Amino acid sequence: MTRIRVLSPVGTAKRASTAAPPLPADLAGRAVGFIDNNKANFDRLVDDIGALLRERYGVRRVLHRKKANASTPAPPAVLAELAKECDLVFAGSAD
Repeated sequence: MTRIRVLSPVGTAKRASTAAPPLPADLAGRAVGFIDNNKANFDRLVDDIGALLRERYGVRRVLHRKKANASTPAPPAVLAELAKECDLVFAGSAD
């Protein structure tokens, strides 16, 4: 007699809570970062948004860093740099 072992695809969900820090009330003098997922046109969008943030809101610096592609996480070194250098970071997508 042949036996078949059936495995359940149901896993256990682990839930972890992380509180996001509050957003700054004002962007003047702050550094803003963007993580580019390499989708089409996001680089153009970042350039335009960065210019608007500088002109209208007094953002001091805009950092734009790229990931390898949309389906992989940003490298730890990129995340560490943005965490150290920026007051606010946006993850982006465009097509």
